[in-house]
Amino acid sequence: MSEPVSGGAAPDNSSTLNALSFDNSFARLPPAFYTKLAPAPLPDPYLVGISADAAALLGIDVHELDDTARRNAFAECFSGNRPFAGSESLAAVYSGHQFGVWAGQLGDGRAHLLGGVRTRDGIWEMQLKGAGQTPYSRFADGRAVLRSSIREFLCSEAMDTLGVPTTRALCVIGSNEPVRRETLETAAVVTRLAPSFVRFGSFEHWGAQGRDDEVRVLADYVIDNFRPQLRDADKPYEALLADVAQRTGIMIAHWQAVGFMHGVMNTDNMSILGLTLDYGPFGFMEAFDAGHICNHSDTQGRYAFHAQPRIAHWNLLALTHALRSLVGPLENARSIIDEAYIAAFESSFMQLMRDKLGFATEQPGDETFMGETFDLLQAQHLDYTSFFRALSHLTAAASTPAADAGLRDQFLDREKGDAWLQQWRARLALENSEDASRQHRMLAINPKYILRNWLAESAIRKAREGDFSEVAKVLDCLRKPFDEQPYFEHYAALPPDWAADLEVSCSS
Repeated sequence: MSEPVSGGAAPDNSSTLNALSFDNSFARLPPAFYTKLAPAPLPDPYLVGISADAAALLGIDVHELDDTARRNAFAECFSGNRPFAGSESLAAVYSGHQFGVWAGQLGDGRAHLLGGVRTRDGIWEMQLKGAGQTPYSRFADGRAVLRSSIREFLCSEAMDTLGVPTTRALCVIGSNEPVRRETLETAAVVTRLAPSFVRFGSFEHWGAQGRDDEVRVLADYVIDNFRPQLRDADKPYEALLADVAQRTGIMIAHWQAVGFMHGVMNTDNMSILGLTLDYGPFGFMEAFDAGHICNHSDTQGRYAFHAQPRIAHWNLLALTHALRSLVGPLENARSIIDEAYIAAFESSFMQLMRDKLGFATEQPGDETFMGETFDLLQAQHLDYTSFFRALSHLTAAASTPAADAGLRDQFLDREKGDAWLQQWRARLALENSEDASRQHRMLAINPKYILRNWLAESAIRKAREGDFSEVAKVLDCLRKPFDEQPYFEHYAALPPDWAADLEVSCSS
């Protein structure tokens, strides 16, 4: 293995990588919380894609990668082949419920936490996903494939610009090393960033064993490092539970409002910080179906779109069981969850939907109207993103059918569309809506571009052929999802015929 990247001279490396400074708070927890080990070497790594925005969070200058030597050195570092000075690679242990069933011990089976990078805006933990086997791999190979890594990379960054709380993705590093999934694929490593990767399952691991001391140590770690303001609360651990519930409610409201489906909402995939974590068989709603199941492996539909708010609540209740030694009787913990989560979800979702519909005020009957809107979307099989984007361009006063054509033409039954538009305009009239300002607000919350499955698949197919230009183009487009971007107009199109049978599963 190559020598660590350090602050000294390194002619084949980039200066900004040399400057990374680590603060490995998770590694200071007792050894029972993790296993220290180095990533497995990845042969002949190469850069597939990088997010300039995520790189900026760490102070990395992507323009340095125009130099071939530095580009190659970057790939060596973020494949795990060359350790950073000050990093302490480890895999964390956790447990969890998978598809509602207790799965016991899990853990970072293919992820290596390198440590937290100090930045002017705080600490970003850096994790390599797909970097080889760990003691928690459960007989798996510890690798990720190019397909899933590109999907996670693109979606992590897309979700950030959509305003959804999320982990971030710095880059994807590829290799021609073969990896067996349903078919033979090639290996890749995606670098994920987050303030912390602690999960609900991190607490469940210790709670299920009755190891109350470890539960307390982990809770104190989260409070002291990420929620220090809670230390002054009368009951800090109850305040932590309420904070997690509130942030989870806000996150799920954003999912539902933007039409995002996670696909595998196991408790080990739920962030204690309320961030979208572990992008696997995700999807964005296209032709609206509240019961849509984006994960082909989810044969029972547990994680269907309409079920996500309920499942998040269920997962929070599982967390309360793990925290029972700190927060008291389950009845008390459940009341904390119910009050914090339900209130946060409902208020956030209602506000997001008012914004999407262009309503500047709260009026009686809004909830009923929104319910009728979703019924219309369902009955007319309207494309979720295209519907709200087209609505953003309409005027508050009825003009001509031609002026409404951008929306009317999406309806199977135009008369029903006209009737709904009449109701929408009547609602706008209650607040004397002014077109220019309202349209500006709506266009800033209703994206034109989302990561449709066919977009991701197009980038993946080209990348498999060694052409990474489509990964860069899709990322460039998705970093400005609310702009018109005429050059990328085709990315806003409905799925082409060849994409009709695309499926994603837990192996994605």
